[in-house]
Amino acid sequence: MSTAKLTSKGQITIPADVRSALNVEAGDRVEFVQVEPGRFEVVASTRSVRELKGRFAKPAQAVTVSEMNAAIAARGARAR
Repeated sequence: MSTAKLTSKGQITIPADVRSALNVEAGDRVEFVQVEPGRFEVVASTRSVRELKGRFAKPAQAVTVSEMNAAIAARGARAR
């Protein structure tokens, strides 16, 4: 298990083995995602959205922008 020490300025150095596993280097961004109270995951957020190409099946039926907007509006109205 890797550990890091928090400085008085609120900074930490991510241990080398963790940086390697996340495939991040100087200048890259990481996100801290809360998975439950008091517990976070560190996620590399430097990858391009283009890397998602081909990971999702094409929809069986095309959806128009106006249909998407209507679905979003309907969901938002139900949430209130």
